[in-house]
Amino acid sequence: MKPSGLAVHSGKVYHQGMNQLSRFVSLHPYFKVPLDKMPYLKAILPEFAAKTRNETGNLFYEFTINGDEVFCREGYVNAEALLAHLENVGAMLAQALAMADLIRIEVHGPAAELAKLKEPLAHLKPAWFELHS
Repeated sequence: MKPSGLAVHSGKVYHQGMNQLSRFVSLHPYFKVPLDKMPYLKAILPEFAAKTRNETGNLFYEFTINGDEVFCREGYVNAEALLAHLENVGAMLAQALAMADLIRIEVHGPAAELAKLKEPLAHLKPAWFELHS
């Protein structure tokens, strides 16, 4: 397969068709940040990325910003890798939540992987998006 060039910076190359990634799990948290807190939150975002970089089950992880909303684009090889990530960044996430409100969170993936996450993530009240195959 011809590489598409995505994620070359991370050493991971996704191929056209993305068959090897079709069963991954992704987390989609949206944060609303008061404008006076935005500079402080932006300052810790690189720390999140650095802490995540060594997670073996992480496929991608980055932040996007739209006005007063911050979104984290993140994907994992399976449910266990997603849970390991949340444990890894737990203290930093608590710091971020002192500056921002989690206004929406989605979890996307295959039914079998979502089933493993429903109890551990229930307190977040996510929207569950099951992979259509």
